[in-house]
Amino acid sequence: MNNLNSPNQMAIDEDDEYLHQPDAVVNIPASEPVPEREDQSQNVLMADDYEAMKELVLPPLLEEPRILEDAVNTWSVENWRSMSKKEHGPIFQAGGFPWRILLFPNGNNVDHCSIYLEHAFQPQEIPPNWSCCVQFALVLWNPKDPSVYHEHNAHHRFTKDESDWGFTRFIEIRKLVNPSSEALRPFLEDDTTNITAYVRIVEDETGVLWHNLNNYDSKVETGFVGLKNQGATCYLNSLLQSLYVTNAFRKAIYEIPTENDEDILNSAYTLQRLFYQLQTSDQAVSTLELTKSFGWDTKQVFEQQDVQELSRKLMERMEEKMKGTKAEKVLPDMFSGKIKTYISCINVDYESSRIEDFWDIQLNVSGNKNLEESFKDYIQVEKLEGDNQYYAGEEHKLQDAKKGVIFTSFPDVLHLQLKRFEYDFERDALMKINDRHEFPEEFDAAPYLSKDAEKTDESWEYQLHGVLVHSGVLDAGHYYAYLKPNKDGWFYRFDDDKVVKSTLRDVLEENYGGAHPLPTNRRGPPIRKHPVMRMNSAYMLVYIRKSRLDRVLCPVTQADIPQHIQTRYQEEVELKEARRKEREEAHLYMTIKYATLETFKKHDGIDLSDFDLSKSENPGVPKVKRVLRTMSLSDLRDELSKEMGVSSHNIRLWQMVNRQNKTVRPDTPIVDLGQTVDEAWSRSASQREQSMRLFVEVAETTGDKDEPIWPNFNSQNGVLVKGSVIFLMLKCFDTASQTLRGVGHVYMEKNKKLEDLIPQIGKIMGWPESLQSPERILMWEEIKPTMIEPLKVKSTFHSAELVDGDIICFQLAPTAKPSSQEEPRKPSNESGNGNGYLDKFETANQYYDFLCNKRTLQFVPHPTRCDESQYPDFSLTISSKIPYEKLAERIGHHLGVAPTHLRLWTINPTTGNPKVVIRRTGNTTLQSILIPNNYGHFNAPHRTDALYFEVLEISLAEMETKKSVRTVWLSEGVSKEEPVDVLVNKNGLVQDLIDALIKKLNLKSEEEAGPLRIYEVNNFKLYRELGRDILVTTMNEYTTAYVERIPEEEVGLADDKKRYINAFHFHGEPSRVHGVPFKFLLIQDEPFVETKKRLEKRTGFKGKSFEKIKFAMVERIRFTSPVYLSDDDVLYSLASVAKDDCLGLDHPDRSRMQRGGGDLFLN
Repeated sequence: MNNLNSPNQMAIDEDDEYLHQPDAVVNIPASEPVPEREDQSQNVLMADDYEAMKELVLPPLLEEPRILEDAVNTWSVENWRSMSKKEHGPIFQAGGFPWRILLFPNGNNVDHCSIYLEHAFQPQEIPPNWSCCVQFALVLWNPKDPSVYHEHNAHHRFTKDESDWGFTRFIEIRKLVNPSSEALRPFLEDDTTNITAYVRIVEDETGVLWHNLNNYDSKVETGFVGLKNQGATCYLNSLLQSLYVTNAFRKAIYEIPTENDEDILNSAYTLQRLFYQLQTSDQAVSTLELTKSFGWDTKQVFEQQDVQELSRKLMERMEEKMKGTKAEKVLPDMFSGKIKTYISCINVDYESSRIEDFWDIQLNVSGNKNLEESFKDYIQVEKLEGDNQYYAGEEHKLQDAKKGVIFTSFPDVLHLQLKRFEYDFERDALMKINDRHEFPEEFDAAPYLSKDAEKTDESWEYQLHGVLVHSGVLDAGHYYAYLKPNKDGWFYRFDDDKVVKSTLRDVLEENYGGAHPLPTNRRGPPIRKHPVMRMNSAYMLVYIRKSRLDRVLCPVTQADIPQHIQTRYQEEVELKEARRKEREEAHLYMTIKYATLETFKKHDGIDLSDFDLSKSENPGVPKVKRVLRTMSLSDLRDELSKEMGVSSHNIRLWQMVNRQNKTVRPDTPIVDLGQTVDEAWSRSASQREQSMRLFVEVAETTGDKDEPIWPNFNSQNGVLVKGSVIFLMLKCFDTASQTLRGVGHVYMEKNKKLEDLIPQIGKIMGWPESLQSPERILMWEEIKPTMIEPLKVKSTFHSAELVDGDIICFQLAPTAKPSSQEEPRKPSNESGNGNGYLDKFETANQYYDFLCNKRTLQFVPHPTRCDESQYPDFSLTISSKIPYEKLAERIGHHLGVAPTHLRLWTINPTTGNPKVVIRRTGNTTLQSILIPNNYGHFNAPHRTDALYFEVLEISLAEMETKKSVRTVWLSEGVSKEEPVDVLVNKNGLVQDLIDALIKKLNLKSEEEAGPLRIYEVNNFKLYRELGRDILVTTMNEYTTAYVERIPEEEVGLADDKKRYINAFHFHGEPSRVHGVPFKFLLIQDEPFVETKKRLEKRTGFKGKSFEKIKFAMVERIRFTSPVYLSDDDVLYSLASVAKDDCLGLDHPDRSRMQRGGGDLFLN
């Protein structure tokens, strides 16, 4: 709004549907009521019945805030048609603040009448940081017939910046004066109408009611800061914040010794740093360091992991890190309880049971309306009777029994996982359960303890301190948490980078799930509507035992934080601050890059130097200095002289320029040293460069008084006039060492001949006079990298078009060398220039061509087909023009293998895995391998800096008659996989494949160690067992072939005595398969406690890895829910051939990284 008469010149928010929007359609949940005729109802609602209208227009709010005050004010509007574009109603009071109605009778740039509510403070009277939460309604009505009215309602947080709120499209202007078909009279009659404002001031209990959180400071308002979301890490953020406010956990993390392992890949160290930042920072903290220490890449960051698995893995890893410290038992004591699984006979005194640790409890939501019912469901007792009687050993035989679980102890901090995500067998997918499920602020866990639990006077009452919430659907949801950091304090909503105070209703009612409540104040007949389900619901609850609250929520002070964490982080903060200050002051400084004769002599390559490389990459790069732009060149010269250890009078500065051929050369000496660095830079021809580039010349000859002797350059009014002398740079190509280095610079008269340069070359190089002849020395001009022109020694410098800064390269003719010089050595891979074997250049122009096309390539052993210990990776510097055969020779020479027995692979740029075999053809070069036709350097289909190599047992020619079959050798049950590629004749049989595998792995023969079994697996399920007479060409390309020794228990057993069950691995749900499936022999009448012993041997899983596996029967055909087995079950009897039952091993996938899924923690 412009030219408003309101005191604060209110601005219109173009994006707000309630403010002065010309085109917005108000979507406030309020409909236009239809006035009733007198003959339609005995109870017509009248607009002048303010109490009744208030009940209608101010419905109960979803947030249920406490009402502080209601106010009603009516503005009698007269002379409507003569009103100005914008009018204000009379000021009235509500909640101790002034308010008024703002009216646009002819619309605020729309064809509707626009009406708003605004505060009426004078600008200087608005209290600092003022805000007021208001529910309001505006009613326009005919004072002569109050049954004719039109209303809208809304709620808003009024502030200094958002001073008005209302309805741009309140009512169409044409409807004001024309009675509707339902009404007898118009809203505006005799140019008069009434507008009533119903204003309800509500309590802002949390300080953020209806807050848009713009310019919101979490640290100031709550004392806490949030965590930044990297992409899809909101679930991680909510879990980390929950653990952070569990103070005893945070203190235990600080106890882990990391001062000698300050590695960013150490998850304990990065978690300490994260907690320290959450404790001390004023801004939201990044979790990037932590996820990197987990071994996550971009893929994992943008994938939502299983929260329960993440929590358990984090606990396991931190528990490992705490071993040997005083915090060793803290995590088990805090988070771990005990549960007993039992089968108890009803009629005899016999019970089978085992007690296990648990770190969280998974409770069913479906079918249970609250937490109490979920606990009762969890410990419900199953009766084993009839055909399902329990076998109680030889003494008692089959007996009626009770089967179930009961808790023997609960931890101080109880993590409850609500099973909001379940497998839907009809949809064959995981689905979110949005059913309403209530949980209390406090509950007593004693009813769920066994009778023989440890007796104690201490209460088992728990208090809610965390609610982790999922909002949305399974594949597109958001995670946040309501946490209570203090014993008697507030709950706060931790939502990524924002932390806000929350009410108990926000924590409980809003996260029970279920349907939204239907409006209770609707007029008219009831309408049947489908319930609208809430999208947000709790999936994890954190309860703390009330008697242990002080222990768990103990204070964490600065003294608890390891000193090295504080020191290291503060150093990093100071470094960042220094860099920030440097960036801010960058406009005051200029970077000087200067080359000297010494850097020129160390430079092995094209041009004078490479101004784009850093010092660590090449010792011949220019030196770098940062100076003020206002520094004079005289002062700059003095500083350079100190660094170089020479007198400043013996130094001359040359301005270097970019030539049109993209070379950088000295151009002119700087005569005026009184000018500033910035002035000299601005006058140069290379202003597009952000740095000033100089060549610093040191005088080689001095006078009697040690003054430098420079060639004459005339200066008229500070403008340099070049004479007949030119300044040239000299390079020497050494054929023996295969190097090209700068050796010096000379001044030559333009009218002299190039042969006059030869004596000076001889002097610089210390060559005998016998070599100082035009026949013995060859010269080229280095014009640009791809233009190296030979020079004729009889030509003058002028006719050769040589100017200041040009580079002349010379060498001894290939047949000439000093008599004292050693024979040129044969370059090797260890040579200084990295040319390596077979690259011998006789002339400088050949070497220049190599420099233009050289590239350093990394050669890496194939990850599955080559032994890294025998053939480690290496690098070669080679020309991109090198043909395939020559490249193979170079690689073979380095590895000590025949080039015919090498095979090269390109590398996938995304996964780093081998991509395709490189085909050798007559015209294949390294350039065509790395960057195929129709591709460029930046969009090549594979990496352009590395190749995989594979050392073959046979030549490539022979390999063309073979078929490579990928198999996996199982040497220790199914716990250890060893991928093996086996070459078999293309018309060979599976028997030939097995023979080749035995030979390649140097295995004992089948006669010595027992027969082998080979079977195919598809999608982690056993597909088929392969017979020995099957052709290898018929093996499925989309399955994996596994080879194992047939277990001893199966060998020699008659076929009619063999009964097998297919076993597979899954985690949580049968659809989440992983691992290596296998056949397992069933034994009649064998209790499962004995079967497990054979399974431990059969799988190769040992110790804790095996103990964590839960076994279940899974019906393969229908893929039904798993039926978990107890020690007394008999697998032989339970397994049904008709239903194609499988044995399921339920445990986390330990090999996710091998499939590209990424293990949750690596360090």
